[in-house]
Amino acid sequence: MATETGEGFSPHLRGVTVTTSTTVAGILAGIASAYLAAGPKDTIGISILAIVILGQLAVFKLVGIDVGDFSTKDHVYVAFMTFVFWFISWGLLLTAGTV
Repeated sequence: MATETGEGFSPHLRGVTVTTSTTVAGILAGIASAYLAAGPKDTIGISILAIVILGQLAVFKLVGIDVGDFSTKDHVYVAFMTFVFWFISWGLLLTAGTV
């Protein structure tokens, strides 16, 4: 039975935390874009996405994930996952006409 005495997250828990965070952040950014942007061509929608992507790094630091260990692949993953869920949720809300 092995015990870990190091600080921080295990690789599995780190991956689950980052994936969950990017998913939830993307959906919330899509909802915010739907309510704050005038339409699909309004730059407020993409500005919200950029703020959320950059804000996640601060949230990761607060949670205890060492962002300094992130490679380029990790940063691209965070940006891509957030973008995809933002795009899908905002697109669904625009198409459904809920806002």
